Amino acid sequence: MRKLFMAAVLIACASSFTFAQSTSSDEYNKYDVFVGFSHNRVDTGVGDSDPELSDIVNEREGFNGVNASVAGNISRYFGLKGDYSFHRKTFSETFGTTNVDVNADLHQLFGGVQIKDNAKETKVRPFAHAMIGFANARFNVSGFTGASDLNDSETGLAGIIGAGIDFKVSPRVDIRAIQFDYNPTRLGGETQHNFRIGVGVVFR
Repeated sequence: MRKLFMAAVLIACASSFTFAQSTSSDEYNKYDVFVGFSHNRVDTGVGDSDPELSDIVNEREGFNGVNASVAGNISRYFGLKGDYSFHRKTFSETFGTTNVDVNADLHQLFGGVQIKDNAKETKVRPFAHAMIGFANARFNVSGFTGASDLNDSETGLAGIIGAGIDFKVSPRVDIRAIQFDYNPTRLGGETQHNFRIGVGVVFR
């Protein structure tokens, strides 16, 4: 996680030199607001020796949800960004003769930097971002005969390093064709190597 933070700092420092220009503030968009669908391939390999659990805890699970972000652009190429995502996985499993329902939620909140050509006339806008924050994972297991539901929650560090591409469709709206992020989280004393993909709409 420390390496992720240092990467964000380096990007911020390098961009101020690389993209320093005399571009007028009237020539680039001051902010981006993104809202879209997000799919997270969550690393669930927590290492359980029970073979009946192997299909749950030793494989990557697909969580669906939403992603929203706000970027304030302080120059044509550089912005400060906040990002929130919510993903959920609901499924049923059988343990012996018992059927149980599992609901798992993942909330994440980040802050960091974004590099993107924010000029108003630009029609194709690739971007890259690096952010650090935290993740909150919650789960509920219900259906055990004669037993109450099992609930748990944990919060830990998380990060995002990713990129994508937007296409201008009007002076105020872009379509985000793709966003792909490496999304490590630190929960349960271990690091999970998750991957997030999304599409949506950007308002300026």
